[in-house]
Amino acid sequence: MAKNLEIPFLLDFYGEMLTEKQRNCLAYYYEEDLSLSEIAENEGITRQGVNDQIKRAVKSLNAFEE
Repeated sequence: MAKNLEIPFLLDFYGEMLTEKQRNCLAYYYEEDLSLSEIAENEGITRQGVNDQIKRAVKSLNAFEE
C-alpha cells in the first residue's frame, strides 16, 4: 500500500467523521509510520483487519473531500 501524503491532511479535517478505530489506524500508519503488524498489535486486531480499516477510512476521507 503506497502512502498518500494527502491523507494526513484529510484526516485533520474529516477525522471526527470516522470511527475511532479507523482514526487510530490512519494516525498510526500515516503519522507515526508504524507497520501493519505494529498497528495490529496496538489495536488488538489482525494485519488484514488493519489493512481493511485503512482502506475503508481512506475511501471515506476521499468521499468526504468530494
